[in-house]
Amino acid sequence: MADAIDHATRIAYQAIPEFPEPRVAGHSGQLVLGRLEGCQVAVLQGRCHLYEGWSLEESLRPLRTLLELGIELLILSNASGGINPRFHSGQVVAIDSHINWLFQTAKSPNYHDRSASILMRHDRTYDSGWLAKAQQTASELGFSLPTATYLATLGPNYETRAEYRAFGRLGADIVGMSTVPEAILAMQHRTPVLAFSVVTNVANPDVPTATEHNDVLAWSSIARSKLQPLVARIASKYF
Repeated sequence: MADAIDHATRIAYQAIPEFPEPRVAGHSGQLVLGRLEGCQVAVLQGRCHLYEGWSLEESLRPLRTLLELGIELLILSNASGGINPRFHSGQVVAIDSHINWLFQTAKSPNYHDRSASILMRHDRTYDSGWLAKAQQTASELGFSLPTATYLATLGPNYETRAEYRAFGRLGADIVGMSTVPEAILAMQHRTPVLAFSVVTNVANPDVPTATEHNDVLAWSSIARSKLQPLVARIASKYF
C-alpha cells in the first residue's frame, strides 16, 4: 500500500527522534506522507511489536504522533493465523472485536483527569459505521468481507495445537501479535478504527503443521490484490 502513495515523502523511523525501528522482516520502518486516490494520507510502513523488546509506549509512539496530528480515520492491517475453519489462507477479513491477551493497554489521555472515567467501552473500539462502508466497498469490488474476533498474544511464537483449540473455545476467529494496542489507543483519542487482517494460515489442531515467517509474507502478498484496492476505494469514496 505504501508503494501506491502518490507524491510520497518517505522518512525513515530512525530519522525521527524517539521513533522505534522495526526488527522483523517485512516491516521497513518508514513514515510515508502523500496522497492515495486524492486523499491525504500518512502511512506507518511497519510496526514495532512488544515481543521485539519495546515497551508499550515505545511501540505506540509512531501512532500516537499521528493521532496527535489529527488523523480522521485509522486503518490498521495485520497478518493472522486462522482459527475459524470457515476462513482460508490469503483471505481478507475485518476485525470487529478482540480478546486482549497482551494483558496491558495504553493509558487514556484523560488518565490524570479525576473527572473523566478511565474505564473504556471496548465494544466500540471498531467503528460499526466504517465497517459497513468497508463491506459495501468490498462487495462493489467483487468479494465478501467477513468479520472476525482477533485474539492478540505477546509472542514471539506460533500457537500450539492446544492453544488453537483453547482460543477457538474462547470465541477467537483469528490470532496474532499486534493491533489491539493501536486500536485501543485510537479509541481513547476518539478516532474511528477500521482493522483488516490477512489470514495467512488456517489451523487444523488435529493435523500437525509448521508455519514459517516466509509463508506469512507469501500469503500477505497474495491478499494484497484485494486489500490494496479496498483501502484505495475507501479513500476515494469517503474523503
